[in-house]
Amino acid sequence: MVKFVENELLNIKTEVNDMWQLVYQQLNNAYKSVLEVNMELADKVILREKRVNAFELRIDSDIEDFIALYNPVAVDLRFALAMLKINTNLERIGDYADSIARFVIRTDLKPENKALFAELQLEDMFDMVLHMLSTTYDALQKQDIGLAKSIFDKDETLDILNKNAIDTLAAYANEHPEDIKLCLEIAGIFRKLERAGDHINNLAEETVFYIDAEVLKHHKSMLRDSEEENLENDNKAES
Repeated sequence: MVKFVENELLNIKTEVNDMWQLVYQQLNNAYKSVLEVNMELADKVILREKRVNAFELRIDSDIEDFIALYNPVAVDLRFALAMLKINTNLERIGDYADSIARFVIRTDLKPENKALFAELQLEDMFDMVLHMLSTTYDALQKQDIGLAKSIFDKDETLDILNKNAIDTLAAYANEHPEDIKLCLEIAGIFRKLERAGDHINNLAEETVFYIDAEVLKHHKSMLRDSEEENLENDNKAES
């Protein structure tokens, strides 16, 4: 019985690892397709999205079967529940990669757009998201809680990059009204990357939960509420 459980856990872990690598490749290829204006690479991302969806369904089914058949407890149950949520978050990140690739296909990008991408720090945004995704994967493999928690600060950096980019796009659109549609599309890319960061944040939370049974869900919103409360108290003290 123990051997069967160990084999099932290993199978689930292998599947999640493969899913993680696939999603990383999807996001990396979407990144290159934008910066290089590479239609062929964008098409590749779109075609492989079906594989991401199929992976998600298979992993969900395997984890549900494992829970139903073996009624796991303690760390085995935490592992199964964490992998179930990690799988869902990875699929959502894959969706964002697909959406970014579709932007490349439908948008007539020009060489001068690369200067705008540089001003917006789009490359920095992509690099940060990919680094976060890779770091969280390493944290899970090494069962390193400190490495997993290091993601949370990086997520805040993504929020700042996103806000700065939106402000820059607003100013650019004001000066180039003929490019308003393009600006809206690019703003959509930044929103997707920011949301991908949120999902990677979730991956880190689930990794910590699996390793140490520590629940960090919604910690980001709680931190923001705490900061706002502290600011409000400071303002009251000053007045």
